[in-house]
Amino acid sequence: MTASGLTNGVREFLLAFADDEHLMGQQHAEWIGVAPFLEEDLAFCSIGQDELGHAASLYAIVAGDGDPTGVGDPAIDELAFHRDPADWRSCRLVEEPSGDWGHALVRHWLYDAAEELRWDLVSESTLVPLAEAAVRAASEEWFHRRHADGLLDVLLVGSDSRERLLAALDDLLPVAVGLFDPVPGEDEAVAAGVAAAPFDTCLPTWTGRVRDRFGVDPSCTVPSPPNGRRDRSPAFAPLLERMREVFALDPTATW
Repeated sequence: MTASGLTNGVREFLLAFADDEHLMGQQHAEWIGVAPFLEEDLAFCSIGQDELGHAASLYAIVAGDGDPTGVGDPAIDELAFHRDPADWRSCRLVEEPSGDWGHALVRHWLYDAAEELRWDLVSESTLVPLAEAAVRAASEEWFHRRHADGLLDVLLVGSDSRERLLAALDDLLPVAVGLFDPVPGEDEAVAAGVAAAPFDTCLPTWTGRVRDRFGVDPSCTVPSPPNGRRDRSPAFAPLLERMREVFALDPTATW
């Protein structure tokens, strides 16, 4: 695909990916200064920054109609902060709050285990800027997964910490499988070579990873009803309000 003239379907496909990355980055950022120890403050800050960078790359491709060259911050911010909630395509997993650090850690692992597979699907995209973004993301995602796995290796051994983590997993799995809900425009993106296959084809691989990591079979989980990425959760509105706090200080200012 030439780096110009994105179709509506491909644009929707990219927005779903970007919105997930953006909100996951925002959720990680909310742990800065309140994580259980300093190293985790820094780790979640770094991982959140990476996810926000991935989102910015994807928004730039959309804002540039396929060619992110010359796309400035205002165009990216417009997509990232100023769309109507009905225009967002995020999944439920990245919208729901995690008020407990163990809960946030399990979500971090579940999301990154899926995110690696998602970037791999576009690593040879006919949309060249997307393939280039996938190369950059892949190197960062390796560190994200190593971070989450390193902590789980330790915490899943202790009886109390294991119990808490498995309780978080039980809470998160019904919405985590929603990561693989059909994305608007996905069939069009696959037909154009923007992605190698629909994301839900990766669900068995992800399910196997969850089973190996936690000893729990996600296929036995009753998933939350699919929302097709068009219905926002009750947690979305307050999250978006927090994200817009600085803009709300002076809507006429150029930040």
